Amino acid sequence: MSKDDKEGLPQYEVYAIRYATVARKRAENFMVHDPHEGPMPLDYFVWVIRGAGRTIVVDTGFNRQAAVERKREFLRCPIESLRHLGIEPAQVSDVILTHLHYDHAGNIKLLPNAIMHLQESELQYATGKYMKYDLMRHAYAVDDVVDIVRGVYDKRVAFYEGDADMAPGIRLIHVGGHTKGLQSVRVHTARGWMVLASDAAHFYENIDHESPYPIVFHVGDMLEGYDRLLKLADSKDLLIPGHDPLVFQNYPRYGDPDNGIVSLHLNPSVAR
Repeated sequence: MSKDDKEGLPQYEVYAIRYATVARKRAENFMVHDPHEGPMPLDYFVWVIRGAGRTIVVDTGFNRQAAVERKREFLRCPIESLRHLGIEPAQVSDVILTHLHYDHAGNIKLLPNAIMHLQESELQYATGKYMKYDLMRHAYAVDDVVDIVRGVYDKRVAFYEGDADMAPGIRLIHVGGHTKGLQSVRVHTARGWMVLASDAAHFYENIDHESPYPIVFHVGDMLEGYDRLLKLADSKDLLIPGHDPLVFQNYPRYGDPDNGIVSLHLNPSVAR
């Protein structure tokens, strides 16, 4: 029995819902020049943490209209897909927003009763001086950000300043790098401590090659984040990147395969 189990930490189930995808080339996914040609698609996920009487949604994805505007292939509504896990959207009480980019913080209106857990520095960044630059604001959707601001006035946002325990066995990790207030999620599972990196690492290869994804606020913070998150995960298998199709390929399907859900708390078919 591990030390954590002896201390009575819950062992959570963790699911990834794949809701969209986009075709990309390898060179588009790395800051350091990649000499290989060929496709390297990018998948879009939201995550669910369940156990100990809690159900927590991590990120909320985007909708069909945003997919059309940004030329993404929309597979399913990520919030409606919660029902395949037996979760009614109106009953979701807590949402962790890793950051406020369009593909992570849309659809808030579909979760009308949820408290949103967010780094204060992320909202400051998304409404501050850097948003006057096209390069920095391109990945944000102003209507989504306004929905979060309205949530503040409705007393529906819980702010954090750095790392914090959200619940027993669930810790928010302020990483930065990709955005100023990006946070990852460390969660205790039957396999050990898992880290949902979100966009601290889009692909496994970003970490393996020390080559960040090109959308980045602070390169140094992103590189240091790779090392930090690897130490916080109990193994490489337990560090889950935010957009890598290998996640969906390697983890067991939950329920009907057409629902696009995989179980991250179970062992992958290919070890890292």
